[in-house]
Parts: sequence; structure tokens; C-alpha cells
Amino acid sequence: MAKFLRIGVHDSNVSGYTSKAWTVRRAGVNVFLCWGAVEVRGATHRRSICWTVAPRRKTIRCDTRERAIQYVERAISLRLDHVYERLADSTLIRRRPAGRKAAHRRALATILVVDIVRSTEKAALLGDHRWSKVMNHYYAATRRQLRLARGTEIVTTGDGILARFDKPGEAIRCAVAIRQNVRTLGLEIRAGLHAGEYELIGNEVVGLALHIGARVAAKARASEVLVSSTLKELVTDPIFRFRDRGAHKLKGVPDKWRLYAVEH
Repeated sequence: MAKFLRIGVHDSNVSGYTSKAWTVRRAGVNVFLCWGAVEVRGATHRRSICWTVAPRRKTIRCDTRERAIQYVERAISLRLDHVYERLADSTLIRRRPAGRKAAHRRALATILVVDIVRSTEKAALLGDHRWSKVMNHYYAATRRQLRLARGTEIVTTGDGILARFDKPGEAIRCAVAIRQNVRTLGLEIRAGLHAGEYELIGNEVVGLALHIGARVAAKARASEVLVSSTLKELVTDPIFRFRDRGAHKLKGVPDKWRLYAVEH
């Protein structure tokens, strides 16, 4: 069975992220599809994936075994890009446990959102196989910098990563290091940082701060690291210099926010 996971920001939901899982398997001339919204808790190999509601199912009956194989191959090829992450066959997609309430905990953190610039164009130029290799190197380089800066990965977001840090200076250094590292791969990133309160529900991190961080990143230009005024006020190290990028309306967020580009 082939399994895929897609994670992305939901514009109308400022509290976090929505995800979708998709599976396909073949038995003889029949192809069985299954897809729907899922809840992802945790990150990397420690995460758990649960259906939020009963998934939709569809059975495709092909005339021959060969046509069924071709149908599956085409269906998989459509998802072998940077939008979907292919899951291991051993990955379980469970039903969400009923009646179990996770403990809630609030805390403050610096949120970092990193995204690749013009990733769709680059994927089309390189082709699926080469792009997959580039993305593997990209995630390895990004996660190496997260470890060095003592950041915690929250979730991958298509072709980016969302992470949290205890100290704003470490988050800025990490963003700048990622920007420099991925240039060797022929990539440019945009990064957004914001400091605010998040809520930890079990292993899941949610909160308005995550949404603001994503919106700040969306305002960044190629190879630019942007921070919110909230974060800038917390930075005391004189090594960091900032350039005023003016006041911006962040989609789905009240009021205008003044943003600053990191010159470091």
C-alpha cells in the first residue's frame, strides 16, 4: 500500500495546521483508494497520525490487472512531489482515540517558519527524482541547524519547516545559517520569526503565534529573514541589526504589524 501525507496552513484556522492523508492499494483488478483529513501529533519518526473523521473510500474496478497496475502507478506519480510526503509502509494511520483528553500547557517561544522560494518551478525543472534528492539534502541541512541552535521541529509544511526556540537570538542565527547552507543546493529560502504564546496539547503545538510566524514568512522576499516587531523588541544582542520593512497586514491576523529584515 502506498501512503502519503500533506500538511499545510488552513487560512481560516489561526490555531494551527490541517493535514490530509491519501492511500492506494491494488488487489487483482481492483484499486482501493482512501483519503481524508488527519491529525498529526509530534514530528519526524515520533509523530502519530490519526483520522479526524471517517476517511472517504473508493474502489476502482479495472478491466485487467495491467490496467490496475497502471492506474496505481499514475496515481502515485501525481503525488511524488514537494507537496506530499511519502510515508513508509509501516506507518500507521489510526482512528482518533475517543474520550481521551490531552493535557493542555501554555508557554512562550520564538516561532520560526522556513519556506523554499519558487519551489514548484524548481521541482518542474529538475524532475521528480532529482528534486526528491535535493529535498532530502535540504531537510537534512535544515534539521542540522535546528539541532545546533537547540530548536524543536514542530512540523514540516510542504517544502518548509516550522520550529520553536526558547531564545530569539538562537532562532535568528538558525534562520541565517539555513539561508546560507541551502544556497549550496541552488535553493533560496524565505524565513519569518515571531515570539508569542503557544499551547501544547499532548504532543501537538498550536496557537496564534504559529499563524503569525507563517504570515511573516509569507511577506519575506527571496533570501530574506523577517521578524515581527514583537520579536525585535526581545533581542538585546547588539550583533543583530534590523532594517525596517514597514507596516503590513497579515492575512487572517488583526491589525497591521511592523516587520524588520535581519541584516546579519
